Amino acid sequence: MLGIWALFHPQENPVTQRREFLRTAAGAAAAAPNFSVARLLTEKEKLARIASNTWPVRSLFKSRSTGRGANPATAAMKKKYGEITMLDFPQFTRDVFPGVCHMDLWSSLFGDVADDSMFARGATTLGQSTRTFYEFDPSTAAGKKWLDRLAAKIASTGVRCHHVSNNAPRDICDLDPEKRKAGIAVAKGWLDGSAQLGAKTMRVNTGGPRIAPNATATQDYPKNDEIVKYLNHAIESFKEMADYGGKVGVKVTIENHWGLSANPMNVRIILDEVNHPFCEASPDFCNWEHEYLLYHGLEALAPYTHTTVHAKYWNRWKEVDVQRCVRIMTSAKFQGIFALEYEDGPWDGVEGARYLLKEVMAAL
Repeated sequence: MLGIWALFHPQENPVTQRREFLRTAAGAAAAAPNFSVARLLTEKEKLARIASNTWPVRSLFKSRSTGRGANPATAAMKKKYGEITMLDFPQFTRDVFPGVCHMDLWSSLFGDVADDSMFARGATTLGQSTRTFYEFDPSTAAGKKWLDRLAAKIASTGVRCHHVSNNAPRDICDLDPEKRKAGIAVAKGWLDGSAQLGAKTMRVNTGGPRIAPNATATQDYPKNDEIVKYLNHAIESFKEMADYGGKVGVKVTIENHWGLSANPMNVRIILDEVNHPFCEASPDFCNWEHEYLLYHGLEALAPYTHTTVHAKYWNRWKEVDVQRCVRIMTSAKFQGIFALEYEDGPWDGVEGARYLLKEVMAAL
């Protein structure tokens, strides 16, 4: 290598020149600010990137079935931590997760279970059985008053509603236009309610079949015309919801939940086609179809994620490297919030969320 260098610099000593170059470069590097090394976050700054989550502690919440054959695990949780409602959760966050000031709230825990006027009655069919359920309706007069009470509790405790994990809007990509229309209407009502609480984002499930249609063979090559129908409807629906979200200031997000969204490529297709600043991904560390997606799926959605992610541990998988998942997000320049969504494993909901808190803090 030096011989080639000398060929083009016959009057100079290559060894001396190289030493001089290295000395000069080292001096310049020492004098210049180093922008490539990120500043370490303080503990307070790390805590500001984390949200408590109602899902891991859902069994603590007062429900219509309270006292009617409650399962032993639920009874044990309530005995250990007490029974709460959503109005108690802001202070619960302060007490159980000191320093955490953001919350991720699950839609099914909203409302006063003793007041039917703020709930809509619905029915769902699973297999051969149909079940009646009651779902909070943020558009009712009673619902709006209850949301005002929750907003006041949030303000008085100094925490913030960051994200609403919403299961209420349904049929967003359904082939029946009337079902899609109804689902979008529910989503808009919830976007209003989420704005009332100051939430930045709200999840909406893509809907459709829980197991997305598979490709079929056409001349020995796969083709999936069926899934395209659902994707078309999802794109149209999320465009409409994103436009509405832009008006009220709440982003609509897609989580890798089930149906279309179980495949990260489908999520990317929808988001790319919608192409709206108020529609983005909110991936979950564990809601995947197979173990290779634990990290590769997250990497695929990380560039589409700007506000909310669910940091989850779930013993559905043999191993979940929570810290690796956090680093995938930070490497993609994610500056948003990690919500502590413990699913199932060796701990109860509070202990599991605290484990996740420790892991996320360690990786930030």
